[in-house]
Amino acid sequence: MAVELALSADTIRIIAQKARAVSESLPDTYEDGHEGDLSFDAEKLENTHHHDGLAEEEQDDFSEAELREMIEDLNVDEATELVAIAWVGRGDYDITDFDTALNEARERATSPVATYLLGLPMLSDYLEAGIEALTQ
Repeated sequence: MAVELALSADTIRIIAQKARAVSESLPDTYEDGHEGDLSFDAEKLENTHHHDGLAEEEQDDFSEAELREMIEDLNVDEATELVAIAWVGRGDYDITDFDTALNEARERATSPVATYLLGLPMLSDYLEAGIEALTQ
């Protein structure tokens, strides 16, 4: 039973691919679900950073900022669907409860959707599993 979505399956897959690229570019500093401590060696930073401007930006096609912007550009219905699809993919809801997931996502929308979704460490997996379940 396929579900009629405002977002196309291709758009969801693109968001999932970008989320995977962003998560793969981050260092694996998570321990027991908590982000590790971050520290800088000020002396090394002071002597080694040479900014090449746009050359650095061109190499970073799958940046978190790009993904955040893509999610923030979604309308309310599309953003709500994206959250509900992630929840289906995570196993919080199944395909028969998709309307419930949508309603819950609408009711719980208190923070920016991009911030919430990018906080899910396995976002790409959840979106891919969710869209797979909903389009079968």
